[in-house]
Amino acid sequence: MQPRIPATIWALGLVSLCMDMSSEIIHALLPVFLVSTLGVSALTLGLIEGLAESTALILRVFSGAISDYWGRRKGLLLLGYGLAALSKPLFPLAHSAETVLAARLMDRVGKGIRGAPRDALVADVAPPEIRGACFGLRQSMDTIGAFAGPLLGIALMFWLANDIQQVLWWACLPALLAVLLIVAGVREPTGAERKPFRSPLRLALLRQFSKRYWWVVAIGALFTLARFSEAFLVLLAQRHGLPLSWLPLVMVVMSLVYALTAYPVGVLADRCSKSALLALGLMILILADATLALSSSIAATLAGIALWGLHLGFTQGLLATLVAEETPADMKGTAFGLFNLVSGLCLLLASVLAGWMWDRHGSASTFVAGGALALLALAATLLWRQRERAALAGLNP
Repeated sequence: MQPRIPATIWALGLVSLCMDMSSEIIHALLPVFLVSTLGVSALTLGLIEGLAESTALILRVFSGAISDYWGRRKGLLLLGYGLAALSKPLFPLAHSAETVLAARLMDRVGKGIRGAPRDALVADVAPPEIRGACFGLRQSMDTIGAFAGPLLGIALMFWLANDIQQVLWWACLPALLAVLLIVAGVREPTGAERKPFRSPLRLALLRQFSKRYWWVVAIGALFTLARFSEAFLVLLAQRHGLPLSWLPLVMVVMSLVYALTAYPVGVLADRCSKSALLALGLMILILADATLALSSSIAATLAGIALWGLHLGFTQGLLATLVAEETPADMKGTAFGLFNLVSGLCLLLASVLAGWMWDRHGSASTFVAGGALALLALAATLLWRQRERAALAGLNP
């Protein structure tokens, strides 16, 4: 009989659900607010999104190492989610791109502080037999918030007569609830030991990770280059005629498909080849990019967005599971941090490139470039899978 999913995993899932509900109300409307109301270019949008999201990922390398040093994760979770909650009122108060950037950076600093300790805490408390399911469950609940938020955003846009700034004020409430849930519901495993602090960027430390871990990092980097900010999905839907009140539907469609697939894929990953599932996810991303590049209607755009969500469900929890499996128990925070450091640098490059392509060569070129990079990531994944199978064949002649 398999063990049950621990209560702390459920609590972390609810925290993610509430914070993502808050964030996605904002993210579903912010691209149009920046471009249409504040008059920024697609390149500037890509730079703002790239700086914000890469900041979150890069900071995880240090928060992960600190959580390994302390042997405790909850304090960093509270600090990270608290900063994100404090940033939310800045969005409805913003009257310039600089203020939006400041709010986005504060929000993402909070995410960067909490991300690696949260993933490491999931790895700490998850029974090994159901680790994929535990990561998949937390990811699914995160994504439930990610589509519940835009649904609430649609209702609020109708209720408040498309007043985006008034809608953004409502995003503060679920963020506050997320902080309260951490205080009341998250428990760390007993017996955690304080460990000597080790810089996550020391060469001697980096050598302790296996080649399999660095393969996961390399594939994750290529994957991140192929998957730029979802802000461009919102802009594409608006360009193809989706009314302002319905723009949060972009995030609803993407997140609903994501939520419905993340947990089943996590369960499946505990029973079959993870590299094969990752390759399938990348094939779906290539199909999504092709659909979006060729789309000229709302229906075709939403179909491409649904495929985008499907590839997220196949890959996000799976990459986290692979990182957890390929690292020692006392270095998981550092391992997640390093993985996200590399991904953060790639995401900044990807979002700036996407914005530049959009401004210079049109929206279709952005998705063509993304598909080409996804194809490169797929080739790397298939090569890794071939090496793994060859190694297994050598062990079992």
